[in-house]
Amino acid sequence: MHVNPFHIVLIEPEIPPNTGNIGRLCAATGTPLHLVGKLGFSLDDKQMKRAGLDYWPEVKLHRWDSFDALKGQYPAGRFWYMSKKATRGYTQVAFSEGDFLVFGKETLGLPEDLLEQARDRALRIPIFSPAVRSLNLANSAAIILYEALRQTGQLETS
Repeated sequence: MHVNPFHIVLIEPEIPPNTGNIGRLCAATGTPLHLVGKLGFSLDDKQMKRAGLDYWPEVKLHRWDSFDALKGQYPAGRFWYMSKKATRGYTQVAFSEGDFLVFGKETLGLPEDLLEQARDRALRIPIFSPAVRSLNLANSAAIILYEALRQTGQLETS
């Protein structure tokens, strides 16, 4: 099995099944999962555990009080920020090993001040219907992670 060089970061996730599904995604791909700040649920939540099935022991889970604490631990890390407010599409960048893929909470997305500081690293997934405000967090994480894996040639070895 390959060693996945990417990291998924969830800042203040609110919906337990989304985090559970992302946990399963991380287990399947060997991707570390970083949970940052105040969670909208307990890590013992039944819905989160159910969505992640019995794969939780396979998840490299890291818990951070703040995003600054995470960034301080990885000072050379390259962080990409996913937001519907971004102007650049996720297929317009070249992901590299070690990249952090950062997602905000389901109801509000990433904090405005964070997006303002990282405008050149903000990415969006296109939504073609004006009736749809956003994509599901777990689906978004899967789309971005698998594009990063594709770009780095890791899908050919699985």
